[in-house]
Amino acid sequence: MKRKSIFFTFLIAILALGLTLPGPAAAAAATAPVLKPGSANGDVWDVQYRLNVLGLYTDTLDGVYGPKTAAAVRSFQARYGLAADGIVGPSTWRALRKYTVNQPEMELLARVVYSEARGEPYEGQVAVAAVVMNRLKSDRFPDTLRGVVFQPGAFTAVDDGQIWLKPSDMAFKAAKEAVRGWDPSRGALFYYNPKTAVNQWIRSRPILVKIGNHVFTS
Repeated sequence: MKRKSIFFTFLIAILALGLTLPGPAAAAAATAPVLKPGSANGDVWDVQYRLNVLGLYTDTLDGVYGPKTAAAVRSFQARYGLAADGIVGPSTWRALRKYTVNQPEMELLARVVYSEARGEPYEGQVAVAAVVMNRLKSDRFPDTLRGVVFQPGAFTAVDDGQIWLKPSDMAFKAAKEAVRGWDPSRGALFYYNPKTAVNQWIRSRPILVKIGNHVFTS
């Protein structure tokens, strides 16, 4: 009981100061191992995969932090305004988890594309993936891709179970292009089908672009 009392006292103090507790991604970044030349483990493989998706690392995914991995990390750091020291510390981990995806997240993103937008033009499929990535980067949504996708009521395909359909190769391609930075949605955080949407709030949002059957909004 004493431990609970201390915790709630701490939580109340945090809220009173207007602060927020760190989200899952921030907490994970803070506890992730520092990676540098000579490191060799699964975390290195994870970084190599993320940088490979971005086109910054094109060598073998071997889990060994060699010169090419360090060069790719420096390129990533420079792109996102970090100190380009070639070392993956907490700040670089946070950026990697905000702007890239790991292998399981890529599959989940492809599932969103396939279940929400199969049958749509390819550009529209990329746009749906871009909305997910835009939410990941926004402070208005959870700070992990899984959190974004499974946020209650966020995606129809999660509610009706279609998220578990096997994604197509095109869905994977569209997901990858969105992660790499193509955003046909023009920065949208929401989208809907005007033929079927009944939510009046979503219909009131400023329209950015219409692609296929989907309207993308801010």
